[in-house]
Amino acid sequence: MEKYLKYPHSLKVTEVLNELQTNSNGLTSKEAQRRLTLYGPNEIPEGRSVSIFYLIFKQFKSWLVIILIIAAVISWFANHVLDTWVIIAVVFINAGIGFIQEYRADKAIASLRKMIVKTAKLLRNGKVTTEPSVKLVPGDILVLEEGDRIPADGRIVYSKNLRTMEASLTGESLPVSKNEGISLKELSQADRKNMVWKGTFVAAGYAKVVVTGTGIHTAIGKISETLAGIKVKQTNFMKKTDVLAKQMSVIAISSALIIFLIGYFYRHFNLQEILLISIAALVAAVPEGLPAVISIVLAIGAYRMAKRNAIVSEFTATETLGAVTAILTDKTGTLTKNMLTVRNIFIPGSKDYSITGVGWFPIGNFLQNKAIIGIEKDKSLQKLLKIAAASNNSEFRHDKQSDTYELIGDPTEGALSVLARKGGVKSKFLHLDKLDDLPFDSTNKYRATLIKEGENIELFVTGAPEIILERSISILTYKGVSKLQKSDKEQIKKKIREWSDQAMRVIALAYKKQNINKIDEKAIDNLVIVGITGMIDPPRPDAKAAVEKCKQAGIRVIMVTGDHVNTAVAIAKATGIIEDTPTNNVVALTEQQLLQLDKVEFDKAIRNISVFARLTPKMKLKIAKHLQSMEHLIAMTGDGVNDAPALKQADVGISMGIMGTDVARDSSDLVLADDNFASVVNAVEEGRIVFTNSRQTSFFLVTTNIAESFTLLISILLGLPMPLTATQILWLNLVTDGVTVMALATEPGHGDIMKSKPMSKNENILNKEVLPFLFINIVLMVGLSIAAFYYYNSYSIEKGRTGVFIIMAFTQLFNVFNLRNIHKSVFEIGVFSNKYINLSIGVSVLLLIMVTEVPILATLFHFKSLYIVDLFILFVLSSLVLWTAELYKYLHKKK
Repeated sequence: MEKYLKYPHSLKVTEVLNELQTNSNGLTSKEAQRRLTLYGPNEIPEGRSVSIFYLIFKQFKSWLVIILIIAAVISWFANHVLDTWVIIAVVFINAGIGFIQEYRADKAIASLRKMIVKTAKLLRNGKVTTEPSVKLVPGDILVLEEGDRIPADGRIVYSKNLRTMEASLTGESLPVSKNEGISLKELSQADRKNMVWKGTFVAAGYAKVVVTGTGIHTAIGKISETLAGIKVKQTNFMKKTDVLAKQMSVIAISSALIIFLIGYFYRHFNLQEILLISIAALVAAVPEGLPAVISIVLAIGAYRMAKRNAIVSEFTATETLGAVTAILTDKTGTLTKNMLTVRNIFIPGSKDYSITGVGWFPIGNFLQNKAIIGIEKDKSLQKLLKIAAASNNSEFRHDKQSDTYELIGDPTEGALSVLARKGGVKSKFLHLDKLDDLPFDSTNKYRATLIKEGENIELFVTGAPEIILERSISILTYKGVSKLQKSDKEQIKKKIREWSDQAMRVIALAYKKQNINKIDEKAIDNLVIVGITGMIDPPRPDAKAAVEKCKQAGIRVIMVTGDHVNTAVAIAKATGIIEDTPTNNVVALTEQQLLQLDKVEFDKAIRNISVFARLTPKMKLKIAKHLQSMEHLIAMTGDGVNDAPALKQADVGISMGIMGTDVARDSSDLVLADDNFASVVNAVEEGRIVFTNSRQTSFFLVTTNIAESFTLLISILLGLPMPLTATQILWLNLVTDGVTVMALATEPGHGDIMKSKPMSKNENILNKEVLPFLFINIVLMVGLSIAAFYYYNSYSIEKGRTGVFIIMAFTQLFNVFNLRNIHKSVFEIGVFSNKYINLSIGVSVLLLIMVTEVPILATLFHFKSLYIVDLFILFVLSSLVLWTAELYKYLHKKK
């Protein structure tokens, strides 16, 4: 046998063993070693880690950086050593900031890796032994017990009450009952009841399994191959910054070239002099601080997201999130808490009980007609709680530090245990002796526990309500035990239908007195039914508000889950993804239904339906790609291996930090620390703030650069000397602008950012919206600079350049207030509401005074001191930038 079986689920156990050339005693060590050489280790190859050298090189792949390097080279040959070293320092500081941020992000994700199956219990040479899971081969016989994580794909050879948790692979939120029977060849992976899958785990029972798939030939391995086939794409934000860099490169080269041509052919400067002026123009037009500022804007956004439980692994995803138009979300653990909770109890003859509290936290109230009741006098309810507590093998670990509970065992039993504890009933305090226990079986659909209390022996039974009803002859009400009437059965069945329509999992609880000390499976009848419970994995409390926030922001929320369609619809309605609609309207589709549609019908379904259930990884990927072909920018949430391909395909992949698998986390751009859908929406909000801040900081820098270029150009056309040297321009670009732009990057949102539609995925950082500000600022900055230069140049060239320098600096400081919000007045959002802005302006003014007034610095930068009156006049004139912009905002808002 030198190939993997294609359809082991459709073969008999004996046929599978024969095909794999093995038997129930397992392989010999010699044969296992031979097969290990043939098939290779049972591991999925990890993607190549990002090299430090690649991260360093990546920081220099920018048009702006290339132009700065060219400017440094020209400055060096022109013997302007100071300019050269300043420019080189700028390049390396920018690269350093970018490298540090990306390196930290890479390490943060690497530290999240855990949940790896290291060993496996199996039969070798006819004996049970433990081997490293990487040494498993097809034909090995695994021994699986409750709590084991399954290390390879396999066909069940023998099982007893086996149930597995497959949520990470198939999306099924409840344990799946397994057996060794034959399954139809065409069944989907989630419906192959005789197979177990690598990466899932055993919730209950025992089994022997023959390994049929290892390494990349497992279900999880095939998903990893799909991931490898998805090309790494350039992020939306990288595209935008590339466009901005090219725009500024064109401006820089064009302005330098025009000045060179005018100066050399029209003004007849000598070659060295015009080269120096052209270098100054090139330096003036390049926003040297832009790469660093963009990195800082993204880093601040990532920090804010982390504070709101969203950890960024791909920095540019912070901005891309702000432009998403559709969020594809999983159900289990994201919209819901992934904790089954008993919500209702029905005991015939009594009004319905509602139980408060969510998840495994054992505190809650019992309500009837919305009023809290005491349960001490209700004997039938107390009996139900005793059965829930005693016929139960689940346990909880309580982390006292975080006050959280971790379930060990079956979620249904865990929900019943929590219910009992809410009612003050704990199995260990009941003074009961457990004589025998029959775990849940998918064929019988019930579990049973034989209990001795004093001299009384009782059989407690919980399970599917239709089975328990069929085996019951009596009923316990507040009046006592009485015969189970037809009307009682109809009443219970009506309640079962009502709760099932609400996607509740309904469990019946019953008992009977017994004289023997052992459970006889054939004698589980003549029961006394006590009542039924309705449980559900409840929606997270803030999920509905988060979905509504998405709708207000123009973002479509689509549920894509592997769970059953009824459960999906119920949660979708509870969270507001779909509204209550007439019964003849289609609100959800399964994969089987989607596969029947042609291209036009499929397109219509994706456009109009927001709930898709029982999906495989391939269908999730197909839906993601189709939405992208419709020009949607999509975010995809998920925790399982089955979500990984779509997470990688999505423009922003969002995985779960608590319940998520390594594969999902490694495929994502964002990891949720709390697995909460509301954190996704918070991240989208922060993403919009990041885009706004990146636009406003970029615009702030670009304004100065263009104004400096025009000032140089106009001065040469007017026959004036060069108004600023390259070093003075670098000071303006790096120090004056650099200090304040860092503070501008910290600007928070102003409350209304999630009330507008998403920006277009093709919307550039600089667009028509900012052109009026650009025009106002450039006209004022250039006009005031030329006027100051013309006036002060009559005293000396140094004094003229000092006047231009001060005008440029002060106008940009006033421009900071304009760009805190391009729609709202600075007086509306609060002049002093951003402490970092105020601090940066104070520091910038201090540095401005020092560089122009302190003799040693003024000499180094070729400045000449001005009178205090001159400084005040220039300050007042520069404030025109603020007042003109305020007038524009007022008129624009009024219009």
